[in-house]
Amino acid sequence: MANPFVHVELNSTDLTKSKAFYQALFQWTLEEMDIGDGHAYTLIKVGEGTGGGMMTHPMPGEPSTWLPYVLVDDIRASTERARSLGAQIVRDVMEVPEAGWLSIFIDPTGATLGLWQPKPKA
Repeated sequence: MANPFVHVELNSTDLTKSKAFYQALFQWTLEEMDIGDGHAYTLIKVGEGTGGGMMTHPMPGEPSTWLPYVLVDDIRASTERARSLGAQIVRDVMEVPEAGWLSIFIDPTGATLGLWQPKPKA
């Protein structure tokens, strides 16, 4: 497996401003999705290529940032492998209902990366 980048996510300090900016810049189609607990996630539909999403930054006080995700076959094994190689786990394996699992880590140089394992298609 080549472990391609499969998703990019904007964690924004001003989601309304971010959506307006990127929609005007790229004419992206944005689709709102309720993720529970009063939170929303905005899917970015790009047609071809890697899509993504936007959300209000989950860590108050942190700057807006783009987070790429890489496809893995086994999210738990890959997360543990990253940890064993010196990564700091920011978000341990978490299920995204009806979609898959993610985790997020900071590598030994300070770069942040997400891992993604989709649920099998029925």
